[in-house]
Amino acid sequence: MENILIIGKKSKRAFENLKKVNHNRINKTLDDYIKFILKNKNKIIRENAKDVKKLKRKNILDRLILDEKKIYGIVKSITEIKKFPNPIGKTLESWTGKNKLNIKRMTTPIGVIGVIYESRPNVTADVAALCLKSSNCSILRGGSEAFHSNKILSDLFRKSLKKNKIDHNCLQFIENKNRKIVDFLLSKMSKYVDVIVPRGGKGLVAKVQKHSNIHVIGHLEGLCHIYLDKESNLNNSIKVILNAKMRRTSICGALETLLINEKILKTKGIKVINSLIESGCEVIVDKKINKLFNNNLKLAKELDWKTEYLDAKLSIKSVKDVKEAVEHVIKYGTMHTDCIISNNKKNTSFFLNNVNSSIAMHNVSTQFADGGEFGFGGEIGISTNKLPPRGPVGLNQLTSYKYIVKGKNVTRP
Repeated sequence: MENILIIGKKSKRAFENLKKVNHNRINKTLDDYIKFILKNKNKIIRENAKDVKKLKRKNILDRLILDEKKIYGIVKSITEIKKFPNPIGKTLESWTGKNKLNIKRMTTPIGVIGVIYESRPNVTADVAALCLKSSNCSILRGGSEAFHSNKILSDLFRKSLKKNKIDHNCLQFIENKNRKIVDFLLSKMSKYVDVIVPRGGKGLVAKVQKHSNIHVIGHLEGLCHIYLDKESNLNNSIKVILNAKMRRTSICGALETLLINEKILKTKGIKVINSLIESGCEVIVDKKINKLFNNNLKLAKELDWKTEYLDAKLSIKSVKDVKEAVEHVIKYGTMHTDCIISNNKKNTSFFLNNVNSSIAMHNVSTQFADGGEFGFGGEIGISTNKLPPRGPVGLNQLTSYKYIVKGKNVTRP
């Protein structure tokens, strides 16, 4: 594991060097990264094809595959990140304290950010760009299923750093596929890594949270809910629910459990469920709903309310009212993204104020749970922690702060 310690030492040194780099040079590096990606577009697709060919878990193909459209999506994200002003050295607030002390709270970089992730090559580019723009360094440990894709994207970023005379170890990609590397990173690298961000399945996140000696920005699974209230427009509800489930089934913002007010099961619920079935979605329902379909649907078990399918599959449950819907979300949810579809202000307010989600929505597809859609340019992940940062972790969430206190030879009485 000596190599991992060396990576840590290089990151710390790179972070100290990065403090001296003019922000214009950081923006120029991001510009060059975009140019390198576009110039090597076909090579990126070829490297990605190697990963796709070896892929065994076909349900994550949508996450893994890089085509021309997705590469332009990566470029768009980096372009938007580059446009943001420098987030470091900003005065968040200032005031005059007792004894005429001038106190300022100012943004600072975090340091070295370690990201452990699975199957999504775009994470490599997003993390690299976000960390550099916020004057942080990054150590990436991607999943073996995306090895070739991650490597070429990280190599191109390091090339752009070198071109602009910035320490290329501001980004380091761990090429060793040995799983013990993760254990070592979590338990022995606290001297070099300031924050760990896990992005992946429940097993990975649980392991990181259990074993890490380093502060974790948790990205737990996206067990997202929609509650369909009795006061709702049928056509609009169908549109939002179908988009939330079927637009892209493999992303963390995809709908996994639909809760329907029992008073509208016959008037709206049946039509909503039929529209899901017609769209190719497998539905798993409770007994009350199944009776309306002559018991021809698959009956839900307790495990289904806890399952993130990441597939064209959806659990559907009838609830008495908005209170019961909130109770279900709190019991089974993962504090990711939960939504109410309703035209009732009182019920909407109750839902939004009482769910414990990092993102609470009203009449919106849960697939908008995304840093890019929030105007962040990109995200390092969606934090389901109760402590900040919460929700999409973008540029401004990758900063810490310190207090600057000034006075005129002030002593405390």
